[in-house]
Amino acid sequence: MDNPGDAEFEGAQFDPDAVLWVRGVDYVTGWREASQAAGELGDALTEAGVDVARAKLRASTTTDGSGVVRLELSPATAREVAKLVHVAATRWREAG
Repeated sequence: MDNPGDAEFEGAQFDPDAVLWVRGVDYVTGWREASQAAGELGDALTEAGVDVARAKLRASTTTDGSGVVRLELSPATAREVAKLVHVAATRWREAG
């Protein structure tokens, strides 16, 4: 995980000059929302038994300030997550 509070956080330096800032756009709210969502997703993956030690969840914002969560997984972990999603989707269809 790549969130500042995570044990795996590598302490990457933020360079404010490396991004385009638009006056009046609230980037903090979007980033905060994305950061919370990334944490929730990481927790859910962990609860589902996915090894997220090598996963990267990053909170970011788009140019309009909307939050976005970026998820990077190894191919093996992506397949594991795909299986979980397929199982969950099947159960939801059968329950509905």
